[in-house]
Amino acid sequence: MYQPLRIGTLVGGHDAVRVIPQIAPHGFESFALTYWQSTGTADLAETAKQVREAIGDRDIVISSIGVFGNPLTGAGDNADTLASWERLIDNAFHFGTDLVTGFTGRITDRPIDESIPKFAEVFGELSRRAADRGVRIAFENCDMDGTWKTGDWNIAHNPTAWEMMFNAVPADNIGLEWEPCHQMVSLIDPIPQLRKWVDKVFHVHGKDATIAWDIVKEYGVHGPKTFAWHRTPGFGDTNWSDVVTILRQAGYRGTIDIEGWHDPVYKDELEMTGQVHALNYLKRCRGGDFVPNPA
Repeated sequence: MYQPLRIGTLVGGHDAVRVIPQIAPHGFESFALTYWQSTGTADLAETAKQVREAIGDRDIVISSIGVFGNPLTGAGDNADTLASWERLIDNAFHFGTDLVTGFTGRITDRPIDESIPKFAEVFGELSRRAADRGVRIAFENCDMDGTWKTGDWNIAHNPTAWEMMFNAVPADNIGLEWEPCHQMVSLIDPIPQLRKWVDKVFHVHGKDATIAWDIVKEYGVHGPKTFAWHRTPGFGDTNWSDVVTILRQAGYRGTIDIEGWHDPVYKDELEMTGQVHALNYLKRCRGGDFVPNPA
């Protein structure tokens, strides 16, 4: 049976009930709900109920729910991040999703290698908690300005780190929340990477990048000139038809949810103009609307 590769967008969890009714008529087919470092005092079961009411009878799904803080340290504003992971895992079924996403966290300002034991401890337990509830976990591949040697948010931004992570926690229900942008700004070619790692990709963020190779070649990546920009799909360098092809060849059953609010041009009053353009562009990249074969 045909399974659509839905195209949607990210919506803040705290704002979902207000925002979804305003943007659903544009044709988004899924929403990924995100919280920053904590779900706060949100009643997640009640939020899910209100989100379902906001969606109404539209053919829209909640693809994932996520929290983006540092659960490995619990320091400062991350004090509630680990508990938020647990709450989202426990409440995912209310939203009709089996996917909880976020950053891995890391030991602050230490090399990635030194975060692996704590990662294994924290996410070994979370993966078991999730498996007991039929939930999968996916890590966004954003470096948050970190490197291999230092950083304070996330270790899941490099394929060598992925190998270390998945060896440390060899669970079938942990994978990646992947997008080409975060690899491109590290000058990694995303297409062969996706082909290699697609079986571990549980969710795709619709975010692209533009690389100014003339600046890279003349000034390098450590000079004063910007050499890469995060872009809304349809305005960047990635061939999203290739992305869709690789996903479908691998039997991907997830969604592509646009991560807006980053494009240097389609921002401010042009934000939704850019996102709706990306929505329609990505629908074309998947082949347009489904057309049944003759009986």
